[in-house]
Amino acid sequence: MANTYTQIHIQCIMAVKFRQSLIGTEWKERLNQYITGIVQNNGHKMIAINSMPDHLHLFFGFRPDQSLSDLMRLVKGESSEWLNKQGFIKSKFSWQEGYGAFSYSRSQIKTVAEYIENQEEHHRKKTFLKEYQQFLEHFEIEFDERYIFKPLE
Repeated sequence: MANTYTQIHIQCIMAVKFRQSLIGTEWKERLNQYITGIVQNNGHKMIAINSMPDHLHLFFGFRPDQSLSDLMRLVKGESSEWLNKQGFIKSKFSWQEGYGAFSYSRSQIKTVAEYIENQEEHHRKKTFLKEYQQFLEHFEIEFDERYIFKPLE
């Protein structure tokens, strides 16, 4: 795309299916590296990534030559397939349907990256569901409670 210049920074949040705590601390860095590879192989620039047992945050510079939904489909599908082949967990690994995506200006990059890098500390004070709901409210995104990431009932 000649003469196309963009500066788009996106944070995506995705949950493990049924919000099960399946992402193990002993292999989460390998998962983060694998997902970083998917993002970068699709021409985007990973800024920060961090996994918690039941969800993952990724923050990247986004190139508009691919749709966000296509990128997230690849990230979720390829990482699930890779995790299942690695045998890190006994059950089948899947990401929950959907994801949250939030855009940021260049001046916010450092703050968002630090927030993602400090997820462990952050979640000592706030649950994932509360955090996610606050993102939606902060960004003034209308949502239906029935479709917020929830555990298996």
